[in-house]
Amino acid sequence: MSFKEYIKKASLAPEEGDIIEYLSIRDRLTSNVLVNSQRNIPGTACSREADVTKLWEAFQKLKKECDYPLTFNSLIIKVLVEGLKAAPRLNAHFEYNHRATSGRLIIKKHIDVAMAVCLDSGETFQIKLHHLEDKSLREIALQSEDVKLRIGETRLKSVMFNVARQRMMGLAAKGQLISTFSQFRSAYFGKAKIAKFSNLFKKKSYKNSGNKTRNGLKVDDFTEGTVCYTNWGTLYDKLDVDITYIPPLYPQVFLFGTGRVHDKCCVFEEADGNFRMGKKKVLPMAMIFDHKIGGAADLMPFIKKVDEILENPEIIFEW
Repeated sequence: MSFKEYIKKASLAPEEGDIIEYLSIRDRLTSNVLVNSQRNIPGTACSREADVTKLWEAFQKLKKECDYPLTFNSLIIKVLVEGLKAAPRLNAHFEYNHRATSGRLIIKKHIDVAMAVCLDSGETFQIKLHHLEDKSLREIALQSEDVKLRIGETRLKSVMFNVARQRMMGLAAKGQLISTFSQFRSAYFGKAKIAKFSNLFKKKSYKNSGNKTRNGLKVDDFTEGTVCYTNWGTLYDKLDVDITYIPPLYPQVFLFGTGRVHDKCCVFEEADGNFRMGKKKVLPMAMIFDHKIGGAADLMPFIKKVDEILENPEIIFEW
């Protein structure tokens, strides 16, 4: 073995026949947020199997009666919103200075839920649902459906570039010039580049911010919301895993995740003290929050509100 081959082996360099994939613009944006989250957020996670038997029955009844495209996903988003209204410190952004060991919690006025949307291609995007704090269940359901339709009318790559540009400008505004320059260089130079440098100087019209039509999603629809919601249950109808941990999307402080509603055999205690076997509907839930904002006490109002809704699901007919 030659010295060159020895060094190549030692550095775990790709060998002949290996397939190399470089990050796309979407993957770059996602990885940047997740890496920042892991660096900046000491996350605490808890999970539970919530009994949604009563809620599921009420949902099925409301779905038959309503005149809009209601999904269980939209209903859970409404439950999330009601929980955040009871625990406003979870609907916030956190800015932290590592060197000074100081920071500030910005409790947001509006509830903007960043909802995971998976395309037929397998690509997943976090799309922001705006100002949900005062919206009815009907409005949330219609807005969720509208987002899924409008994403098909969007030049996604173009909008992703605009999102990346906005984030680089944000870094520059905070004085992080080295990070700004490094991201700019990797975007336009080298094997992993995602754009031609010559395109930077071409005159383009950004009137519609990269949309195919006026109905396409805008840059602001892809920027960070105040909270993140992800639903793995929509990806596979036989999913049998629970979400245990996903880092909140920096600078958010809370992430809410759900799995698939499924039947579970349980033992029930009757009023007379006897026990019987039966089934109930359960929904795996994961709640991950930034421990810098405080402790479990900040999560309790959210959990209590969710429990209140699960025990009294008739309230959804008033939403």
